[in-house]
Amino acid sequence: MSAPSIPATLVKQLREKTGAGVMDCKSALEEAGGDLERAVEVLQQRGVASAEKRMHRETSQGVIECYIHAGGRLGAMVELNCETDFVARTEDFQKLAKNLAMQVVAYSPLSVSEEDLPDGAEGDPDELCLLRQPYVLDESRTIDDVVKDVIAKTGENIRVRRFVRFELGQ
Repeated sequence: MSAPSIPATLVKQLREKTGAGVMDCKSALEEAGGDLERAVEVLQQRGVASAEKRMHRETSQGVIECYIHAGGRLGAMVELNCETDFVARTEDFQKLAKNLAMQVVAYSPLSVSEEDLPDGAEGDPDELCLLRQPYVLDESRTIDDVVKDVIAKTGENIRVRRFVRFELGQ
């Protein structure tokens, strides 16, 4: 049995929605039988698998991004690393860095991951660890999910190295 014929307009729609490559979109749509939402899920699952394969790669490039909340009373700096300077300059990577700094201001995490939690830290790791927190722009997803999506788009390992949050008077 041959795969269903996928119209180019549907491939284009999926590509605009996910940022994935043309051939990845086409194969995901074929796997999903032409169902756009199912194809998004297929691409997300592939992205997670792709991200896990890249986790061992060194991340020595990247950016330090700042976010200052309105009124100048709260702010954050985030160091986000990737493998190459080329990816560090992409719009997706820069946007991720900015959104992570905004996340740090909004949710006040204590550490990047559970392994980095300070001794004696009390509370739910889903609230204390940046990567486990619900994403401020889409609470149905975690920060880890969002980072893995950008890893899948860029084809490089991406790592949140560190962050600091500032609050006036504290």
